[in-house]
Amino acid sequence: MTSKERYLNLLAGRPVDFYPRIPILMRYAAEHIGSNYGAFTADHHVMVSANVRCAADFGLDQLSTISDPLRETEGFGGKVAYDAASGVHLTAPLMPGEIDLSLLVQRPNPLTATRMRDRIDAVADYHRDHADSHSIMGWVEGAAAEAADIRGAENFFADLLSEPADIGKLMDLCLANAINFGLAQIGRGADTIGIGDAVASQVSAATYAELILPREQALVAALRAGGAKIRLHICGDITHLLPGIATLNVDLLDVDHMVDLRRVRAIVGPRVTLGANLDPVADILRGTPEEIRRRSSAARAQAGPQFMVCAGCEIPSGTPAENLRALCEPLPVS
Repeated sequence: MTSKERYLNLLAGRPVDFYPRIPILMRYAAEHIGSNYGAFTADHHVMVSANVRCAADFGLDQLSTISDPLRETEGFGGKVAYDAASGVHLTAPLMPGEIDLSLLVQRPNPLTATRMRDRIDAVADYHRDHADSHSIMGWVEGAAAEAADIRGAENFFADLLSEPADIGKLMDLCLANAINFGLAQIGRGADTIGIGDAVASQVSAATYAELILPREQALVAALRAGGAKIRLHICGDITHLLPGIATLNVDLLDVDHMVDLRRVRAIVGPRVTLGANLDPVADILRGTPEEIRRRSSAARAQAGPQFMVCAGCEIPSGTPAENLRALCEPLPVS
């Protein structure tokens, strides 16, 4: 069974030989090949080489294009700079004052916006060489996350309270761009699109239901209609958001370490595949291989059979190789 078959079969509820391994690697992957995080975010050739090497060395079943949250922000007109240690950052806030949509490129073209095109090229390179062997995951920012990148997190949270109509217009612009960007990646060979909407965990259930959830629903529906599986990644404690998340019709839900997998399963139901919620620092970076194996097995028991092996978020730089190997050891289906 190939990695791609294992991944797609599990999502479909069909038999697999063991549970797919889909940890998120960014800076770790770059350093594994002797490069650095800045190069990983700046050049898809580095990203692709790093992830392909890690897939071979550790047994990953999915090749990913996640690198940082600023690809779409650059497409909207943001100026970025790269740093070997910290990756990519905005050189100046894109919209630091009042909400003013005229400051933005209104319809970024994913084929000409430099950093958006770089991600599309990564998908194409994966598809050229690994379409039959591995799942290929593209990535977009959720409308809330992208609006927060444009406004700055502090402004964004204030906007939700004081300017809900105006911040809604900005999120609608971000939503349209995410759909366009995601469909472009699907067109180049991504079988899965990851959606990152980290800021959502920081708002109330009521604010999420009113302003963020409807836009996530629209994004998921559009990308699923385009033919992709959907992986939702919201960092932090999403417990209070689970009733809304259960309506999204995602295929795969990442679950951070502070969230109870049993509670997630009870609310989202049996169809959604859950990622293991191992703590990236306490379990993966600082744990032992045997502790990691034990935690993975416990997570599987809590999540049920629709389960994939990963950590609650990115594998940290400095993680011992034997720890990542322990995480990615085949976990038999039981």
